Amino acid sequence: MSKNVSEVLSASMAKVREMVDANTVIGAPIQAAEGVTLIPVSKVSFALASGGSDMAAKSADLNGSFAGGAGCGVKITPVALIIIQGDRVRLLPIDEPASNAAERVIEQLPGLVDKISALISAKKAEISEI
Repeated sequence: MSKNVSEVLSASMAKVREMVDANTVIGAPIQAAEGVTLIPVSKVSFALASGGSDMAAKSADLNGSFAGGAGCGVKITPVALIIIQGDRVRLLPIDEPASNAAERVIEQLPGLVDKISALISAKKAEISEI
């Protein structure tokens, strides 16, 4: 059985290697306008599960058979851009979107406060002109 499980795992890992390599984490450089180069940076997460078992032989001619399987999930999330412009190099992080309503409200709060402050300032200016 161990040989069969090993074969299943080897085949699964080979497929993962095809999908995810160093070029997935640090992407290919992208030439933008006026000498600016962008290099994407991603986070790669994956999970692998497999299992198998020897099945009992139903006749004397068979030595038993192996049943098994494997599954894999891969998640690629962009996390940053490396920006190269002349001699200057910057890392621009990319924020992950909020996952629930409370997080979205908290993310929107600074912008909302700025808009309310601008509205109050505009109203004060109108009142002082009168």
